[in-house]
Amino acid sequence: MTNANSKITFDCGAMMKNRFMLAPLTNQQSHDNGQLSNDELKWLTMRAEGGFGLVMTCASHVQEIGKGFAGQLGIFSDRLIDGHIKLTNNIKDQGSLAVIQLHHAGMRSPSELINEKPVCPSDNEKTNARGLTLEEVVQLREDFITAAIRAKKCGYNGVEVHGAHGYILTQFLSSEINKRTDHYGGSLVNRSRLLFEIVDGIREKCGEEFLLGVRLSPERFGMDIEEVRSVCQRLINAGNIDFLDISLWDSFKIPNEEKYQNMTLLEHFSNLDFKKVKWTVAGKISNAVDVQNILDAGVDFVSIGTSAILHHDFPKLVIENPDFSPIAIPVSEAHLKKEGLGKNFVAYLKRWPEFVK
Repeated sequence: MTNANSKITFDCGAMMKNRFMLAPLTNQQSHDNGQLSNDELKWLTMRAEGGFGLVMTCASHVQEIGKGFAGQLGIFSDRLIDGHIKLTNNIKDQGSLAVIQLHHAGMRSPSELINEKPVCPSDNEKTNARGLTLEEVVQLREDFITAAIRAKKCGYNGVEVHGAHGYILTQFLSSEINKRTDHYGGSLVNRSRLLFEIVDGIREKCGEEFLLGVRLSPERFGMDIEEVRSVCQRLINAGNIDFLDISLWDSFKIPNEEKYQNMTLLEHFSNLDFKKVKWTVAGKISNAVDVQNILDAGVDFVSIGTSAILHHDFPKLVIENPDFSPIAIPVSEAHLKKEGLGKNFVAYLKRWPEFVK
């Protein structure tokens, strides 16, 4: 039985004080130019105060054209550095690891936000996205790496490369979406090439002591479980990542595809050979019993989303009480405000029926 309060030491040497990570949550609280707002600063600082061993930012875009939602925190320019320094200081003051998620929405960038056509590995009629030129793919790789260097300068302990949920790196990985005919399209080795070049470039430029993770999701957007497993194993074997973050939507579910229904989604990944790499999963881990079940399944640490919104101190509450369950939804706006959410985040949560009273 893994104790949720036990420490983890990553291969790079970074130490996490417990088994709780704040999942990277879209919250629309920052300024439209990508600058950190006081609301976002407060929201993330409170999660560090609440005991999360690792506090991850929302998806933070590495190019202006990669913006995925209004009020997104950016990491694409040096003029955004001051806000990030403030944030990393606040998180680290609480003894938590500060990690930023590096993101580019690709064809999922709303054209009204970026004032041009979104981009994709190849032309995509459905989303009216245009295919990237080879020069642009190389520039995208460099901008991911530069964003990681910038993050290190801001004091982040590390970065997570967002390769999940149908954003640009998923689009490259997907045989359904990626129709390129150069060495970034075709075989799985080619479709995953950009991801590996980004990871290797970050490790080379940011050094051995920088925490480096990758987020992948095994379903939807043309993702095939066996292909995603293969990419995971190759990332582990290459020795450049410290952790894998597998986003499952629901950690306890059976896969959608019939040929993979012989075991749960979680089991498909728990039998990888993780070697020195730690792993976490996200998806409906909502109470203390769920946390313990996931840790007992061999997962190194849990990524908490909804319950971290409901209780900024979810880790402390679970560590104190092995039967803890969060407040039932819907909750009042006053409750969310007390838990450190700004008005834009509360408005965003109203998209989900039944969340906010």
